[in-house]
Amino acid sequence: MALLSLGVKAQVETPQPSPLSKIEQVVGLTDVAIEYSRPSMKGRTIFGNLVPFDKLWRTGANKNTQVTFSDDVKVEGADLKKGTYAIFTKPGKESWEVIFYSDANNWGTPRQWDDSKVAATVKVKATKIPMNVETFTIMLSDFTMDSALINILWENTEAAIKLEVPTKKKATESIEKIMAGPSANDHYQAAVFYKETGDIAKAKTHIEKAVAGKADAFWMHRQHSLILAKSGDKAGAIKAAKTSLQLAEKANNADYVKLNKDSLAEWGAK
Repeated sequence: MALLSLGVKAQVETPQPSPLSKIEQVVGLTDVAIEYSRPSMKGRTIFGNLVPFDKLWRTGANKNTQVTFSDDVKVEGADLKKGTYAIFTKPGKESWEVIFYSDANNWGTPRQWDDSKVAATVKVKATKIPMNVETFTIMLSDFTMDSALINILWENTEAAIKLEVPTKKKATESIEKIMAGPSANDHYQAAVFYKETGDIAKAKTHIEKAVAGKADAFWMHRQHSLILAKSGDKAGAIKAAKTSLQLAEKANNADYVKLNKDSLAEWGAK
């Protein structure tokens, strides 16, 4: 029985004819990931034969070729929201049509094409290269601070798609945020940390800055009350708890309503 069980579970492992490849690359400040399968020429004529001209192609083999962007980007000037897309193409003799399709879970091309899922369609030049690329290849090249090329190569043909990423916007936002100093949430996190580690003076300093920056945050006023109580300021703790209670009631947050009522009872509030 044991030998029979082993025989049933065993699986033959052989190399895949079109192995899976994954690329992860940061372009500017944007994460780009490409996942695709890589067929080889194996003596065949590819474009105009194995891959017919001007027909929809899965752009690789097996499951959809997928590209993921962590930010909104532009491809050949067309806007593309952040997310994951299947890349379909229609290779031509002189140019390729490249389609970014929002449903990336097909095996090959979709059984039922849905135009509403086409996020962007662009045209790029088909360039002849001076050597044969045996195995289908997608790569990223020609990096600048805010752009790169997505290169598709096979046989003696290359199609390059210009990718533009929002580096300037992201860097500017980051600079402005840092230069503006800590946010209310930063002060809140620091206050909770110092309260838990016993540095009540620092906790009090940070929580006061937090509630000043976000006056309607009932959870911040709750921490304010607990920190003031630990500092020995019972009157201040009661006042902060009452503020937190009122805001929690307004927000219909039953948990914080109960927490504040329990504390007010414990501190002898009237």
